[in-house]
Amino acid sequence: MTDTTAPDDAPRCSHCGEAFPTERLRALHRGLEHYDSLDDDERDAFEDAYRDEGDDLRSFRLRALAVLVALYFGFLMTYAVVAV
Repeated sequence: MTDTTAPDDAPRCSHCGEAFPTERLRALHRGLEHYDSLDDDERDAFEDAYRDEGDDLRSFRLRALAVLVALYFGFLMTYAVVAV
């Protein structure tokens, strides 16, 4: 359990009482740490949050790759102009 300072109205895990800044993070925590004690609605919330997290990670990886490719070709073109 991490020691965090969260507002009083922050979503809390019903199993361990840990506070989370968003419902999505709480659903991910409950699914990863307390999966066996979840009901069907909580498991559905976890699966939705997990899928959304995967989509966000995939999007981030594509954007990071695009930035790296742009930097690479930017430096390559700069080198080609300066070295000539």
